[in-house]
Amino acid sequence: MGWFILGVAVFTEIVWALSLKWAATIGSWQASLVPVSLSFLNMALLAFAMREISAGTAYAIWTGLGAIGVIIGGIILFGEKVNGVQLGFMALIVIGVAGTKLFAPA
Repeated sequence: MGWFILGVAVFTEIVWALSLKWAATIGSWQASLVPVSLSFLNMALLAFAMREISAGTAYAIWTGLGAIGVIIGGIILFGEKVNGVQLGFMALIVIGVAGTKLFAPA
């Protein structure tokens, strides 16, 4: 169950970070409530996942996949650009996350 919760936490991390950019474009205090609310949910989910997964493993996967998701979301939603070198380093993050998961204690 911890891995499922961590997956949901990664998703909320991505939505949270993208909502920061969205709220900045809106520029109202009401829009700011979205990322603030998601931040609390995000931290709670990560904390629950860490009940079953070591802190280092959970945090590495959460931040790594979160970063990749935010980059992809930024490309899709905001038209942000990435170059080939950035894609290469993104691949290294994915390899690192996969290795962290594969070699995590059961």
